[in-house]
Amino acid sequence: MKANISKISLIVALGLSVIGTAHAHEDYSEGASLHWLSHVVESKSSPTANQLAPFGYAATKGADREVTLTSTSKYLNVTRLETVKINVGGKSVVWTFDTLGLAAFPLAKVIPGTDGVTVYVTENPSYQGG
Repeated sequence: MKANISKISLIVALGLSVIGTAHAHEDYSEGASLHWLSHVVESKSSPTANQLAPFGYAATKGADREVTLTSTSKYLNVTRLETVKINVGGKSVVWTFDTLGLAAFPLAKVIPGTDGVTVYVTENPSYQGG
């Protein structure tokens, strides 16, 4: 009998904790990126360099895929938060495209010597609301 009361007490406690956290955010009318940004602004610590980088950042983890750009390359299609190993001019860079909704930008802003190449960023389906 004591085991049943303990189990019921645990279930009730967990249920109350879920109800309490359900009201933590009353307004979800803003977009997901704006909501995340509001938390960064409200946080007591300063944002990291990666959070502030508008085009993403050099990655230390392995790449999701590898792309070789040539002198005739005009564009690079990526998904937001994708990590890509980019080979250009005999050098390689592993880059995570954490762009916070940016749709397109010149790759030369990230990698020198890639003038004329535009990066087109699509939203990652894993992070879209729905």
